[in-house]
Amino acid sequence: MKAETLEKIKQELSEWTELAELPRELHGFVLEKLGQEIEDRYDIFSYQNKALHKSVTAYYHEETHEYKLRVKIGLIEFCNITYISEELSVFRNHIQEWLDEYLHSLTVFDEKSLGTILRQKKVTSWEAASDLPEKLEGFTLFIRPQEPVKINNGSFIILDYVDFSIESSVTIYYNIYRDEFFGEARIVNIPDVSYEFDATELDELESRLQRHLEDRLREVRQRAIAQKEGMGK
Repeated sequence: MKAETLEKIKQELSEWTELAELPRELHGFVLEKLGQEIEDRYDIFSYQNKALHKSVTAYYHEETHEYKLRVKIGLIEFCNITYISEELSVFRNHIQEWLDEYLHSLTVFDEKSLGTILRQKKVTSWEAASDLPEKLEGFTLFIRPQEPVKINNGSFIILDYVDFSIESSVTIYYNIYRDEFFGEARIVNIPDVSYEFDATELDELESRLQRHLEDRLREVRQRAIAQKEGMGK
């Protein structure tokens, strides 16, 4: 981050008096005041719920010259577009008005938040979802089709198998604009595309999961362990 940008941000934040009044805990999320520069961003504060593996972080992004809210659910991180603003005054108002409600929404599932298209796809009532094992190849079912998670650009996480100990996962998404299911793995937190789960209908996805999920999880684990061992040398 450029020195002049960092100075500007620190000056603006010094005038955000409400920062000192943020609640220590909200809906099981614990406040951590950061004030740290990481590459092209400046992290201001975060709320973390370690039991749920979820967090939100307020930060300034030098690349776009905007204040933002970064959300992490499991190993998946995305920017909540509701909070983006070039002006700190607007961002402050968003935080004051919506943060409490947003943190609460991360602790409960509300099917009404899914929108019409995903409900019409009948993902939450998908019968095959009840047969998904809670654990598979050392991974745990973290997000299930009965409770999809909305992220950005019309995508929802409908299935997520995670092993936090090796920072790796296999995730299935549905995108409402493309009307498509697709997959992605994370291997030691690095995205790795999975084309074998591409489908347009649930019965097709079910077939692809039966054929490929166990093998893909096994591959991800092997590659993650090998990578971690290589990093340790």
